[in-house]
Amino acid sequence: MMLDRYISQNRVIDLEGNDLESVLLELLNAIATRQPRLEKRILSKQLLQRGNAMTIYLGNGVILPHTRAPIPSRFLFAVGRSREGIDYNDFLGRQKIHLVFVFLGSEGEKHYLQALASVAHIFRDAGFVHGLLGAPEPEEFRERLLAGFSRVQAKSGIRQNKINRLIFRQARRVAREAGAASILLFADTFIGGFDELPHFDGIPMVLISSNLLENTAAGMDVPTLHIQAFSNKRFAQLRSAVLIGLGRGMFKFSDRICCVGGIAESNQFDSMVMIDIRREFKSVLSDKGRILPGNVKPEVLERVLAIATELTVEGREGQRIGTLFVVGDSEMVETMTKPMVLNPFHGYKNEDRNILNPFMDETIKEFSQVDGAFIIRGDGVILSAGRLIHVPEYEHKLPSGLGSRHAAAYAISQATKCISVVLSCSTGNVTLFRKGVMLPIIENTVSGSF
Repeated sequence: MMLDRYISQNRVIDLEGNDLESVLLELLNAIATRQPRLEKRILSKQLLQRGNAMTIYLGNGVILPHTRAPIPSRFLFAVGRSREGIDYNDFLGRQKIHLVFVFLGSEGEKHYLQALASVAHIFRDAGFVHGLLGAPEPEEFRERLLAGFSRVQAKSGIRQNKINRLIFRQARRVAREAGAASILLFADTFIGGFDELPHFDGIPMVLISSNLLENTAAGMDVPTLHIQAFSNKRFAQLRSAVLIGLGRGMFKFSDRICCVGGIAESNQFDSMVMIDIRREFKSVLSDKGRILPGNVKPEVLERVLAIATELTVEGREGQRIGTLFVVGDSEMVETMTKPMVLNPFHGYKNEDRNILNPFMDETIKEFSQVDGAFIIRGDGVILSAGRLIHVPEYEHKLPSGLGSRHAAAYAISQATKCISVVLSCSTGNVTLFRKGVMLPIIENTVSGSF
């Protein structure tokens, strides 16, 4: 999703106000220069109310006031910089705000939450924010902002050394002789992306990256799988990428894929592996070759996996935690669960409790310390947390050493058309269950270079 097209230079300003209400009006006035019918006072009130209801603070001195509005385009943005800082109080305490990004989405926009998440991801980059605040003149501030949103960055280019040439030559040969449908490259191997990409004799190429990239190669439209916060073990990252690619329809279950990787930011490819999707994922594919239940959106599963893997790295308050996410077929799932605690998500609007909403991350991580499962609808709406799963009369085929959380995930995935994701508190492993079959995503106890 290319968001730079929605940023106009006359909506990137240095702020004069010293409180949130006056600053919001400044930014809405900047938007209204091209949108004279915009109800600025009403929108300002809506933005303030949302900020009072739940946090809009992203960290790094940035807030992201956002709401839907009756606007003619999909999105409208305005960005303000305060050198002295604005005092802002929310649930996290008193903050000094230096950047305010007003985000307006049209009332019928289907990708509102995805766009909001993309903006939030950009401003969570401390280096990017520091560069904006350090721009000496307003014009340079605007240029740096637009460059960041259009992904204009220094390119390193591929070092055409002997090993890289050898890897690419062999990848072409293996992929061609094995009938590979595509070749996957680990984009994080190179700092700053690529000036150009290798050619593989017409075999389609897909990039795997931990960064939100649109076109990693200059002048080339290359599909990219964004694997956010997944394991730094490359085979786990690869399995996750193929899983997401299947969910998005980028791969077919009959495909073979040649994967070329290297150590992150080493500028050197060093490994190649061939994946036969039918053999690798046969146990979790449906009869129609789909890995996702029909009612689950691919981006919802991606977000669940990202949060689970962030939790395995971060923990909570210095301690490892375990939790369970159950996604899809929620009506049937709820007949097999009961509350262990009062539902913390009851009464909120669907959009405010959707896992795709970037401001839900900390809420989910906080409630992950509560025993029980998160029940999540296929479109991402979190229905409840702290649910006890009880599936009567199911056949137990789990390996020894796994506890009640894995047993519940196994059982509910067998009894309903859902996907369950478990984070283990003892090992930090992340495991996906589909149709009663266990698929490891992160295995912290397993070593290996790929």
